[in-house]
Formats: sequence, structure tokens, C-alpha cells
Amino acid sequence: MLVGSGGRRTGARVPPGSTAPGQTDEPADVVTAPADGAGVDPEARRRARQIAARLALRRPRRDVRHERGAGQLASLPYGGSSDDIDLDRTLEMLTERPIPEDCDIIVRERVRARRSVVLVVDVSGSMRGERIRTAAATVGALASELVRDELAVVAFWSDAAVLSRFGQPVPALTLLDTMLQIPARGLTNVGFALGVAQRELARVPARDARVVLLSDCVHNAGPDPRGVAARLPRLDVLLDVSGEKDVELGRELAALGRGALYRLRNYRDVAPALGAAFAAG
Repeated sequence: MLVGSGGRRTGARVPPGSTAPGQTDEPADVVTAPADGAGVDPEARRRARQIAARLALRRPRRDVRHERGAGQLASLPYGGSSDDIDLDRTLEMLTERPIPEDCDIIVRERVRARRSVVLVVDVSGSMRGERIRTAAATVGALASELVRDELAVVAFWSDAAVLSRFGQPVPALTLLDTMLQIPARGLTNVGFALGVAQRELARVPARDARVVLLSDCVHNAGPDPRGVAARLPRLDVLLDVSGEKDVELGRELAALGRGALYRLRNYRDVAPALGAAFAAG
């Protein structure tokens, strides 16, 4: 049964391929994504991989023992990058070691905890065509941003498929190929996909966990997604506005998830949006 976005029952089933916003009581499942590559346009794959590869270039290697920058202030052994000495802790060390080494000097540095991010990508019927470029750019940009963090990826339509999990990294181009093998069809069950992401995040500390949703937010299958959005530690919404979209729902989901809404006109908007989202918290 279809329920309009305002909560009114229409008394009619959602027709196949419909993008009208609303809710249904149809069940959803977590399924296995196709892996045979059948039906993928070679040119679409080439262009999408090109975009993802450009944005997934590895950054210069850094000291992986501590992720420094914005984050909690912590006292750490001197590593050559800070001159803010923690005098009390250093004096404690010197009472035990009259002849100190560099590592006995304790300094204060900002330490960023390892982040855990679930990317939830809409591959429903309304996201076909050029919108796959935006998906490619998002995979590539996140692969670059999260080189030293944890990334899980969920693709969804009326059902959902988990393409990668925490602790089981998958190369960005492999993720993209798998996404391209999923036919862009079916309805858009945002609520179910966010629920799948929530279960993935249950394995990691909530303090540094978040969901990034890429969708047009034309939710037309399953229950209202607002409830699950409010239960996420943080939800940022990348709203594809290149075609039909539901800006109001996207804005509400981001607000309930204590995140922000970013409008994407094309794949070039992805990297700046993600940069702003991660800079915000």
C-alpha cells in the first residue's frame, strides 16, 4: 500500500519504475550484488572508473601511529612535530629516567581517532544514466579521504546489498565495478538502507562513526526513513539534484542525523561536499 509523503494512504500500489515520493509496507531484503559483469556498458564503466581513479589517488604517506590535526588533545611521546611540552607528565618521566631520551619528553598534540564511515549509495531506477558519474566520484573521493580509516559501502534500491564491510577493505575501482553491475531499477527504500548502515556501525564506537547518504531522496518504498536517521550517530546527505529529487526529505534526514545536506549538480561537486562534511565534524 502506498502512503503519500504527507502520510495519506492512496489505496494504490506503486507502479514499477515510479519515482513518486511516499511509503509502502513492502518488505525489503539484504541481497548479494551481482558479480558476473553482465549488462554493464563498457563505455560507462570506463568513464566511471576514470573519475573514481582520479579522486582516489593516494595522498603522501604520513605517520600512521597518530592521526594529528583536529581532534582530542592528548599527551604523547615527542615525535618531532610538536613543541607544546606537557611539563607535568615530562617531569614524571624524568624522575624515573635521569638521562632522558627524546621519547621521554611528553608533548600535547591533537589526535584524530580512526573514523568509521558507511557510504549508502542509491542505485534505484531514478539514479540511472549520468548519475552513475556522481556515484563514481563519491566512491573515489571517499577512498582518498579515508585512506587511513574504515569504509563500508551499501548499495540500495527497494532492497540493499553490502558491497564492503569494516575490516574488509575493497579497492575503490572494485567497488565501482560491483555497483555498475547492479541494474538501476526498482523503487527507493531509503529507510531500509539506513537501517543496514546502522547495523554496520553497531560494530564500531559511535564517537567517530557516521553515514554518508548519496541519493535523490525520492523515498517511495518501505517505512518512513526519518526514525532510523535520528538513531544514527551522524548522517550527511549528498542530494543528487540533477534530476527528480526530494529536497525537503533530504534536509530533514540530515537534520535528524545531526549532519548537513549538500546538493550535487554533477560529479564535480562531490569532492568539495565531502571536504566540507568532514571538516564540519
